[in-house]
Amino acid sequence: SVTGVQTCALPILKASVLVCLAVAATVCVAAASDDTSVAWKAFVEKYGRTYASQEESDRRYAIFSKNFEMINAVNNDPSKTYTLEVNNFADISWEEFQETHLLRAPQDCSATRGSYQASGKALPEHVDWRTKGVLQPVKNQGNCGSCWTFSTTGTLEAILAIHLGEHVSLSEQQLVDCAQDFDNNGCNGGLPSHAFEYIHYRHGLESEKTYPYVGKDMTCNRDALKSVAFVREIKNITRGDENELADAVAYENPVAVAFEVVDDFRFYKGGVYSSKTCRHSPDTVNHAVVAVGFGSNSTVHEDYWIIRNSWGADWGMDGYFEMERGVNMCGVAECSSWAVPERRQ
Repeated sequence: SVTGVQTCALPILKASVLVCLAVAATVCVAAASDDTSVAWKAFVEKYGRTYASQEESDRRYAIFSKNFEMINAVNNDPSKTYTLEVNNFADISWEEFQETHLLRAPQDCSATRGSYQASGKALPEHVDWRTKGVLQPVKNQGNCGSCWTFSTTGTLEAILAIHLGEHVSLSEQQLVDCAQDFDNNGCNGGLPSHAFEYIHYRHGLESEKTYPYVGKDMTCNRDALKSVAFVREIKNITRGDENELADAVAYENPVAVAFEVVDDFRFYKGGVYSSKTCRHSPDTVNHAVVAVGFGSNSTVHEDYWIIRNSWGADWGMDGYFEMERGVNMCGVAECSSWAVPERRQ
């Protein structure tokens, strides 16, 4: 009967659809695999990667594939206001990255008390110290959790240029090696506010030239006679107060800040970064950087910070990134400080 034909045809039709869907899925998987393979070959060539064994190469490829998938997911999400890219970190896992590039133990800024008196002036719409000739070139901390030292030197270098007219690249390695008495732990982490205290109480900081960076914990070898930067007073921004932080950046100088880095941030390429997975807490910050300006993006309707990183000039926007402002994104306003310089002959 006609009914019988229809009844018999129905499962055949379903099977055909399933076969088509399966073929389409296989094609998609193959295409995705091809894309990953091409990206992997380009990555290995660009960064000159060599691995000790085929097993290690396979393991790195698996990590790369996972990271590549995350990068594509973010870039294909229309709700995101930032983009990611394959960079030098693409073949290391999130766990490895945390061990080599972030503060080993998140720093607790909850005890920090505000000591900065805001100007009371209206904030300008845009501030960018990158255009003022007061910042040293972006540096690279390497595989050492010494971001806190680069946050300190990056801030103090700008302060010396702005307030004293002195342009000098300062020593991160001295802080790594010598500032342990001020609750800092070299490549295992520390805080800029504590580093400023070290500089104040230990009579100065040497230049990069006389105490160069090696990116690992070494024996302290400072020479006070070679110090070129001195701190008279430390200024802490009231925890969580982005307006006070913006006032300091606008009317004083760049400010050392810290925030919580989560997995996707290490692949940042450009745009206004924000995250739904990071926390806005003083005890979860794991990376210290330098706030050098702020502005507004009319395209995504967001205010943002302009922040200097320490992962090299080929990372992000020539070593800088933008982060959403006004919501204490990732705790960026939880741990902010700078220092009043002192001139010595």
